[in-house]
Amino acid sequence: MRLSRVVATELIKVRGLPAVVATVFATIGVAIALAAGIAATSSSSASRSDPVEMTLATVPFLQIGIILIAILVVASEHAGSQIRTTLTAIPQRTLLLAGKAIAYLVTAVLTAAVSLCAGFATAAITLAARDASPAGDVNAWPVVGAGLYLVLIGLLALALAVLLRSLVPPLVTMLALVLIASPLLAGSTEHARWLPDRAGSLLYQPDADAVLTTAGGVLVQFAWIAATSIIAAAAFTSRDA
Repeated sequence: MRLSRVVATELIKVRGLPAVVATVFATIGVAIALAAGIAATSSSSASRSDPVEMTLATVPFLQIGIILIAILVVASEHAGSQIRTTLTAIPQRTLLLAGKAIAYLVTAVLTAAVSLCAGFATAAITLAARDASPAGDVNAWPVVGAGLYLVLIGLLALALAVLLRSLVPPLVTMLALVLIASPLLAGSTEHARWLPDRAGSLLYQPDADAVLTTAGGVLVQFAWIAATSIIAAAAFTSRDA
């Protein structure tokens, strides 16, 4: 079977998963609600009237939705016997993994782009309504970096889901990493910069680290994704369904 057909099949599966569809719309809704809330309650100082900064403040929450989407793309088939049926139809496991990864990337890129654009537009409109729009030009490139970060952190979650073949363990692991371990370690050791989420966050916070540059942070995050993906692919292609 060709990769294009596998991708089309996986996209149909993703679109047919109510949990994925609900998570996509919930992520977009959270982006709009948070951006509106931040813009409505922010002070009128210039540094806090930037819709870009307000949009970036929603990223730690939006990553929860992207991580969940990534894990659902894989784990939904392991909840029952569907993975056996899928492997019967597509015995080339590497091809199947590639199809799932591309289906996730399409879904994640669309979700991240719509969420961030909706959040940015909501913040800008709310600030305009309060007559608190920034006077100077707005640099929107950090929002693009935030979108790339969201897609990459979800790709790490997808690889972990392939390795663990379930919903809860990879979800708990990823959420514990980005919401608990990373913030706690950042306050106690400088070596927290090597964690995948903190290194990747340099995509939208380029001056946040004294050692890593944006390119260095991306390489660190890619290294985490590559290492996890290689282990996950080896496990998926060698063990029974």
